[in-house]
Amino acid sequence: MITTPQPSRIRFFAMMLMGMGFISVGVVLFFLMKNTPPTTAVQDFSAVPAKVDFAAPELVLEDLAGNTVSLREHLGSVVLVNLWATWCPPCKDEMPTLQAFYEKYKKDGFVLIAIDQEETRDVVEPFVEEFGMTFPIWLDMDWQAQREFNTSSLPSSYVIDRSGRVRLMWIGGISKKNLEKYVPDLITE
Repeated sequence: MITTPQPSRIRFFAMMLMGMGFISVGVVLFFLMKNTPPTTAVQDFSAVPAKVDFAAPELVLEDLAGNTVSLREHLGSVVLVNLWATWCPPCKDEMPTLQAFYEKYKKDGFVLIAIDQEETRDVVEPFVEEFGMTFPIWLDMDWQAQREFNTSSLPSSYVIDRSGRVRLMWIGGISKKNLEKYVPDLITE
């Protein structure tokens, strides 16, 4: 007759204690995470913009009204060019921050130009209305802005100084903290 070895009582209690330990750790982690307030990517965004120095591209596009518009028209202003799309979650998250910053500094020669990437007027207009965007919105059906700024990421933002030089570059969402920390100095230059 073949007998199967029986687990020892010590081994049984050791496994039971380990299992209870894992369960306890899980319960503690659950309650710790449960009490952590949710945050958005833009609020948590802590990266600083890259400081750059290159000539702004010669962008000529169309605005929501169908008018031909150009970056050159804004020479003498500090311009934040924001490349975005309605389907992009971080783009949506940053729009209220961008709108508030624009309202605060537009009287100081600051312009914010939001360039939608490859979407039609019919898609963009409801988004603009929903978010109460009052800054200029341009349409870029051929990704010209992304090619000119050499990026494939949305959102991407570039701050152009009054002389037409790109001085700051963000890849990803922009936080209020970093807008306030880096852009006003360029506005007051």
